[in-house]
Amino acid sequence: MIRERKIHPFPPVFDQEAEILILGTFPSVKSRENRFYYGHPQNRFWPVLAHVFDGDCPIDIEEKKLFLLKHHIALWDVLTACEISRSADSSIQNPAVNDIMPLLKETKIKKIFCNGRKAQALYDQYLAKHTGITGVYLPSTSPANAVYTLPKLIDAWRVIAP
Repeated sequence: MIRERKIHPFPPVFDQEAEILILGTFPSVKSRENRFYYGHPQNRFWPVLAHVFDGDCPIDIEEKKLFLLKHHIALWDVLTACEISRSADSSIQNPAVNDIMPLLKETKIKKIFCNGRKAQALYDQYLAKHTGITGVYLPSTSPANAVYTLPKLIDAWRVIAP
């Protein structure tokens, strides 16, 4: 398995009104190509959020940003850099984590949700002790998580709604 050192290519999405933070692990190849979070066409992140908040599924980057801000959601990843093979979280080595403390200080965030087991594990290992906020695990929206159908994901993700 060939791992390459990758640097996170885009900034977090947030404003001062953000109340929750959703953390992924690191952008997939497709997300890096599309220059935004959850850019793989089969990733269910955006359809899940649309169902949870009873809205239309955002299509382009600007719509996605506006959707997040409208619902007081900040979005980022745990890692700022890592060695990774393609998009496989299981291949991650030598992680460098994002400093999320400035983001927390600039917002109203009191809850942090982790999209998938690897995001949860990395958050717990590197960030939870600094934030003092317990990260809540949510099942991954990745197409690789075939165990979870869209309805099951929507059900599990409802905890993020106010």
